[in-house]
Amino acid sequence: MGSTAARSYSAEEKQKATERAMEVGAALAGGELGIPTGTLSYWVFQARKKVISTAKVEAAVPDPVLTPSRRARVAKVYTPTQIAQALERVAAIGVRPAATELGISRTTLRQWERKVARAAKGEGPAPTSGPDPKTVEDRRDAAILAEWRKQQGLGPSQIRNQLRRAGTKVSVQTVRRVMEDAGYTPPKVERRDHTGSYEALRPNQLWHLDFLHRYIHRQQVFVLALIDDYSRFVPGHALDDAERADAVIACFEQACARHGRPEAVMHDGGSAFWSWKGASRFTRILEEYGVDQIKVDVPSTNGKIEVFNANIQKELFDRVMFPDVADLRRRLGPHFHWYNHHRTHHGLGGLLVPADRYFGRVDEVLTRIEAGGVNGDALDLGLRALDLFRVVSHHGKPEVWLMGQKIFSTP
Repeated sequence: MGSTAARSYSAEEKQKATERAMEVGAALAGGELGIPTGTLSYWVFQARKKVISTAKVEAAVPDPVLTPSRRARVAKVYTPTQIAQALERVAAIGVRPAATELGISRTTLRQWERKVARAAKGEGPAPTSGPDPKTVEDRRDAAILAEWRKQQGLGPSQIRNQLRRAGTKVSVQTVRRVMEDAGYTPPKVERRDHTGSYEALRPNQLWHLDFLHRYIHRQQVFVLALIDDYSRFVPGHALDDAERADAVIACFEQACARHGRPEAVMHDGGSAFWSWKGASRFTRILEEYGVDQIKVDVPSTNGKIEVFNANIQKELFDRVMFPDVADLRRRLGPHFHWYNHHRTHHGLGGLLVPADRYFGRVDEVLTRIEAGGVNGDALDLGLRALDLFRVVSHHGKPEVWLMGQKIFSTP
């Protein structure tokens, strides 16, 4: 049997064919030039990959409107005026001749015709009306980068959730593309399968405690955080230069005074929490409060606080250069406040922040998001709680909550 020799192309031929494919699509360009569609698609992929790499070298965070990859995409975006002119040409000479003359695919022209026909029946907007698509895309990309610059420790899916909570709907793929064009490099994370997952049924049913050990200019510091299992809310935190029981007890008692005592706490076998001979000071405090103590031997059992500590490292310590421990102490409070009231959480469905679930406002928040988004500090609550029974003031009116459910409010 004979074999067909593969055709070779010069650099000039490849460049011209790639440019044509970017303008009208690989299928149409392949028919015009006699080049397989798969070959053209691969050339286009290589060209765009090269452009994105060049843009990353030119600037760490370039202007999203001026990057070369953005210019390549804008070439395929048509304004309402251009669409109207193209449809006039279609009406005059037909779809196929107009597609060849204008360099626009027949599929695109027919889609425009269908949209115009539906708009005439009142079934949707016409493609010839409304804002310039390029303007809409630029505003969307600017919003993505603005949210990312607020907290560059967040990844594409987290940024997508932050935007969705504020009322801007965008896909993870779009967010990732815009961030990568602006210099974002995905972190290398080791994925592990977890089994035996669990979740508390109500706020304050279970708190996790753990220390995060870091260095600030060769001075070691230990950040203690308390995490509510049900909501991922941080009811308390502390900073010390060692894992001391004094810090644990003070932090725990302050959290109980503000938010009510938990039913149980979970921690590792650290000396500040646990004593292998007799009862530790923290154990005796828990006995006085009537709180169950759970010591874990496997880190994954206390996995929620382990993930939380990893996020602190990524979103705070990797982003901020602290001049001294005093500066870290000043920044910890605002960071945990942002985490509780503004940072969306994948473990809560992606749109909720820990405070939404901890204070029993899930339904209200989801309703607001569907109605257009939650902005600013509208739900930034500073509520005091009494164990599982809560009496709070909302807009000056008293409310009574039991186990996360509102049972009484003043009309």
